[in-house]
Amino acid sequence: MIKKISILAFALAFFSCNQQKEAEANTDLSYFDVKGYFGKEISRLQKLNPIVNKTVSVNGTAENKTSKIASWAKELAIFVNADINKASWKGNFKTKELNGMDIYTSDNKKIPIKKISVTRNGLKTQKIEIIIDNKNILYQSKDTLIYFPDSLYSIRKHQKIRLLKEKKYSITGKLK
Repeated sequence: MIKKISILAFALAFFSCNQQKEAEANTDLSYFDVKGYFGKEISRLQKLNPIVNKTVSVNGTAENKTSKIASWAKELAIFVNADINKASWKGNFKTKELNGMDIYTSDNKKIPIKKISVTRNGLKTQKIEIIIDNKNILYQSKDTLIYFPDSLYSIRKHQKIRLLKEKKYSITGKLK
């Protein structure tokens, strides 16, 4: 009898764990899956290992280098971090579809990601543009991130820290 009860208890515990995992896996995303999309792109680019012509510019002084990227996860981390599907942000983005482009915008001051535009041709993503705007008493920055699959990525940052000079950064990577 004790053996049957313990088997029943074990079976109930096992099935309740599986149901929780299924519930977690079935969470629907409210907006475009930026994190998932760039996760797939990172895996794809890591396998493809393309040569990249990379230009880095700080306040107008540019340096150009051609190489292979060792870690695409680090290279595209700023894109991955622009995920707008956080539970606390649900309902804070307006969605608009316009000529093959999905546009997500937020005017909430607590949310730094202000706009994401996803341009598609059918089911294929052709371009992603992300605008990030951070402001507080000491610091202000505006980032513009642009990604064209298989050809180019661009990160432009305009930064102003109180009592310091304004800085402009840009990174452009052209895939060969």
